[in-house]
Amino acid sequence: MEEIPKISIHNLTKVFYKKGSSVSALKDITMDIRDGEFVCLVGPSGCGKTTLLRILAGLEKPSVGDFSISQGKEDRPLQSMVFQERGVIPWLTVEENVAFGLNMRHLPKKIVKERTSYYLKKVGLEKFAKLYPKELSGGMKQRVSIARAFANDPEILLMDEPFAALDEQNKFILQEELLSIWSETKKTVLFITHSIDEALLLSDRILLMSSQPGKIIDEKIIDLPRPRNMEQVRANKEMANSFVEIWNHLQEEVQGSRM
Repeated sequence: MEEIPKISIHNLTKVFYKKGSSVSALKDITMDIRDGEFVCLVGPSGCGKTTLLRILAGLEKPSVGDFSISQGKEDRPLQSMVFQERGVIPWLTVEENVAFGLNMRHLPKKIVKERTSYYLKKVGLEKFAKLYPKELSGGMKQRVSIARAFANDPEILLMDEPFAALDEQNKFILQEELLSIWSETKKTVLFITHSIDEALLLSDRILLMSSQPGKIIDEKIIDLPRPRNMEQVRANKEMANSFVEIWNHLQEEVQGSRM
């Protein structure tokens, strides 16, 4: 019996219209993502990566084509999205932020408390539960966003460069924490990044996009065994070759878009 993809996208195109002109952000995107797969989207700036995530999140509508997200449990939300920044609600405490999606679904208070406490502990924020976002560092705010997304138990997790604004040390720490939680939950993740290192560390598969209008033009299967860390990625010859190939792809797309 053939496995049903968790995310299935068919001939998806997105065109934005403004003041009599039009801009094609995405063109003829067709792809499947398996249940539990961690997929990174890599492409030049402005190639439509965020637009694709916003469509999957229901924040934008495709101009042409369609997509489907396979639902396992009827009471589970289809998706949660983690943004690069501004993802936390400033007037709620850390604990209230993590519990927000659960409370919006009107789940029993006991379940809300259990899930919130569990994910606060997983991201190391249990001691900071009563603080407000203004009292947190950038890395801690992203921990809140990640805990909230996983606590809500969505079918898929959409992540738009969540670590891009962080320093290298915090970035490495959060990447490891994300992989630790993902290895337990096996959520289907679609993750945008401009960092080739990050994509190689996190991914089962990397999808390479063209410059605008964004198209999927290649993919790379990352078969380095898990669990893996950045040292292993950088020391592995195959990963080094993949890094160079992806780098060359990005350079070609950027240069081609300027011609």
